[in-house]
Order: sequence, then C-alpha cells, then structure tokens
Amino acid sequence: MVEVNQAFLRSVRGGLKMARMALAFMATVTFGVGKSHEAYLTLAIIELVINFLFFLLYLLHLQRVLSFLFWPLADAFNSLVAALFLFIAGLCGIIKKAIPEDLIGGVFFLILCALCIADAVFLLKNITFNRPPTSRDIIHR
Repeated sequence: MVEVNQAFLRSVRGGLKMARMALAFMATVTFGVGKSHEAYLTLAIIELVINFLFFLLYLLHLQRVLSFLFWPLADAFNSLVAALFLFIAGLCGIIKKAIPEDLIGGVFFLILCALCIADAVFLLKNITFNRPPTSRDIIHR
C-alpha cells in the first residue's frame, strides 16, 4: 500500500519541487507557443518530467520500495546537472532574444537554475552518510 507523505508537501523541498514544476511548465508553454528552437522546448519538457517523477517518488514514499538506488544523491546530481543545462540555455535565450518567447523562456530557465541549485543544497545538507538519520531528516525525505 502506498501512503502519501503529507510532511513532504509542507516542507521546503516539497515547495521547491512544486515551484520547479510550475516554472518548467511555464517555460514549456512559452517555448511551445513561440517559434523557438526545439532544444529549448525539449529541455523544458525534460525538466518538467524528471522533476515530476522525483516529486512522486518522495510524495508516495517510493524511495523506500525502490531501495536499489540512493535517491537523495541521485536527485542532487540531477539538480546540479539540470542547473548547468538551464543556465547555459537561459543565457543563450536571453542573449539571442530574436523573438520575445526566447527572452521570457530564458528568464524562466535562469530562475529554474537558481531553484535547482537551492534544491541541491537542501538535499546535500540533509544527506546522512556516516551518521544515523535524525527525526528531522526522516520528515524531509
């Protein structure tokens, strides 16, 4: 039986995941409406889908069922790699600014980059390698 992690919805990391999904959706719509390069749209969709899957993983406590991978570290790695790609694509969109959608989407990407870095910082701060997890760590997972 899968139970919903209500504490994750109210946590900072849960809020960051929801904000990342909302901004990735807005970037997807922005790049989808305009005649932007397909790479921008693809990056926005990938960010939305992967972030949604990690959101479901933590919301439904699936990290306990799928214990073959250390999910917080995988999530932190994903956040850092996504931040790098979003930063590069955001700068390209802002510098190019051939159409207004590129400029708006580039701003969304740079904000997403900042949220990815914040998410990675919260994750890496709470990862416990050599010490037993505290009750604070368990709530935020």
